[in-house]
Amino acid sequence: MKQALIIIDIQEAFFLDSQQNLWNDEMVINTINSLIAWARYNEVPIIFIQHTDAEDVDFAYGQPGWELYHGLHRQAEDKVIQKPTWDAFYQTELAQYLQEQRIEQLVFAGAQTEFCLDTTIRSAFSNGYHHNILVEDAHSTLSNDVLAAPQIIQHHECIWHNRFVRIQPVAGFQHAD
Repeated sequence: MKQALIIIDIQEAFFLDSQQNLWNDEMVINTINSLIAWARYNEVPIIFIQHTDAEDVDFAYGQPGWELYHGLHRQAEDKVIQKPTWDAFYQTELAQYLQEQRIEQLVFAGAQTEFCLDTTIRSAFSNGYHHNILVEDAHSTLSNDVLAAPQIIQHHECIWHNRFVRIQPVAGFQHAD
């Protein structure tokens, strides 16, 4: 099955204020960079999804928080798709790009678990991608007034697993040097 690595909204806004950083951010970035290395080694297309929202100063085009996180191992040939909503398929070129590349399986990572990642995972399933993978420790979120970030992550993984995605450890995505 031809795969693509989809990295959603890992943007500077989540790293500018130490009070509002993604939960377990260093581990998540290390895991995502391991996935990027795996994808490059296996010639799997890498797609960065970048939230762009003129109404939200943190994610407004060209603002410091809008930029993809500087610690990602991104290269010029990696595809970057801007999205105006929580769904990376809605009003973007993602579906067309995946069809052109003949992609059959999506490997997901990113932020925020309960917003853009959740919406895109479900949308992918609705768009016919039924054999997707979410990599453990490759996504995160912020705590809110009701739940701590680890609880949000656990809750969503419980809902998604074997419905919308298979959840796999990053160890399955290592490459031999």
